[in-house]
Amino acid sequence: MEDQALAGAQKKATREGRIIIFIDESGISERPHRVSTWAPKGQTPVLQYSFTWNQLSAVAGISFWNIYFKLVQGAVRAPEVVAFLKALRRHLGDRKLLIVWDRLQAHRSRLVREYVESQEDAIHLEYLPPYAPELNPVEYLWAHWKHHELANFCPKDFAELTVHARAKLRRTQRRKTLIAAFWKQAELPV
Repeated sequence: MEDQALAGAQKKATREGRIIIFIDESGISERPHRVSTWAPKGQTPVLQYSFTWNQLSAVAGISFWNIYFKLVQGAVRAPEVVAFLKALRRHLGDRKLLIVWDRLQAHRSRLVREYVESQEDAIHLEYLPPYAPELNPVEYLWAHWKHHELANFCPKDFAELTVHARAKLRRTQRRKTLIAAFWKQAELPV
């Protein structure tokens, strides 16, 4: 059922010449994302970090060939979603967009709805089925980002976290085979 809904949206996007972009948000903090590592026998590795409650959030979109992202201090709310959509429109020019995302409250907010309506059919929204994050290729971007790119990273401060997180997302942008792997993992046709 979910595959049929997404297939219908993909056919409509192709017919209307729209770029399909899946969007999702994620957050990280100064606390390192710990993963298994190697150490000399009998010596447990120790990660030393200073922790504050500052949160760095990222909103990202994946098309068939590219990753678009924006980092935000704090949580992603409706104004940040609108800012991301505006940046996408500027970056992609006058191309029409099909945005596929979850049912986060910020995605369904009045501010987002008004912005989309003001774009006069340049942006069409589709929602993923509830409890189906495995259909969103951006979820696989977040898994890669946290488990591989930011694994065991202990920033000195929030500024270093921001710089490092941005650099790792840019690095992932350049890896086209990885982008294709995110789509394949979500079992979406490319």
